[in-house]
Amino acid sequence: MKSLVTFNPMFDRMVRVDPFEMLDSLFRDDSFSFDSRTPVVDVRETEKNYLIEAELPGITEKDLELSLKDSVLTIKAKHEEKKDEKSEDKYLLRERRSFSFTRTFTLPDDADADSVNAEFKNGVLTVDVAKKPERAPKTIEVKTA
Repeated sequence: MKSLVTFNPMFDRMVRVDPFEMLDSLFRDDSFSFDSRTPVVDVRETEKNYLIEAELPGITEKDLELSLKDSVLTIKAKHEEKKDEKSEDKYLLRERRSFSFTRTFTLPDDADADSVNAEFKNGVLTVDVAKKPERAPKTIEVKTA
């Protein structure tokens, strides 16, 4: 099958396209890039805290930025491609390039924004958010008039 006939709503007519050319255009260096990636994340709850664990291969702690504002935790990372102009190496396949990502998490009401800790070890970022202590119900005395 060399070509495919499909309806193009923009021109309101049938057009003939080459499916192989369509696939090739997706993977050309100038039209397809790996500059944005989303890390794999697990979020767990324990009795005393919330744990967010993100796998960040190829990232260093210098590439990471964490911020917390209005109960929204933001994890950002930017990894720059290292270019060596003097190298005469020819790449046969190159998939590791510059990339960046941003992930946001809205913390629950019982999360203590003042007790957030982060640790980065072996390519895994662990963010530990403590829970606020549970308040005991307040007893209100009813007075008679």
